[in-house]
Amino acid sequence: MVSTPTTVDVWVDPRCPWAWIASQWLLEVEKARPVEVRFHIMSLSVLNEGREVPEKYRQGMIEGWGSVRVCVAAEQQHGPEALRRLYLAMATRIHHGKEGLLRDMVLGALADAGLPAELADAADTTEYDKPLRESHHAGMDPVGDEVGTPVLHVPGPDGELIAFFGPVISPAPRGEAAARLFDGVLAAASTDGFFELKRARTRDPIFG
Repeated sequence: MVSTPTTVDVWVDPRCPWAWIASQWLLEVEKARPVEVRFHIMSLSVLNEGREVPEKYRQGMIEGWGSVRVCVAAEQQHGPEALRRLYLAMATRIHHGKEGLLRDMVLGALADAGLPAELADAADTTEYDKPLRESHHAGMDPVGDEVGTPVLHVPGPDGELIAFFGPVISPAPRGEAAARLFDGVLAAASTDGFFELKRARTRDPIFG
């Protein structure tokens, strides 16, 4: 008898390096555990609206709208699998190719994902901002506003929603090590009253 895979919903912004590493980890988990990962979009630009941010991040907050708008447009027009392909293509170009967040990166990622170039026009319109914000809040509201991305939603032992920020890792573990981390994260997150486990970051993002 084939068991039904556990659905893991992850909320990401293509420009977040920590979300990209966590995504690589989850793709490893898919190979080693009966898990299906579904990608959703949150926006660091939405998250930080109205907040004071360091000057070095301010331009990223402005430029960051385009890529998430295009991701939402792709999902709306072509479905969740298209979003998955596009997110992975964008994040590869942003974090490995150092291509930035502007139109050339978006066009290249759309081509990589087999999606129409016309979707790039969504970057410069507010047409998809309502579903973008809805997606953002669907992921972020259950964990509060003092976190970033990645955010994961998984079903608990009794079918209840378990939602949490993280894990923040560098680099992504591979193979059985990825699966063991997944098992441990779920064990911690599903423990009643468990809220936080944290230590200082001692390395930059390592993309592998």
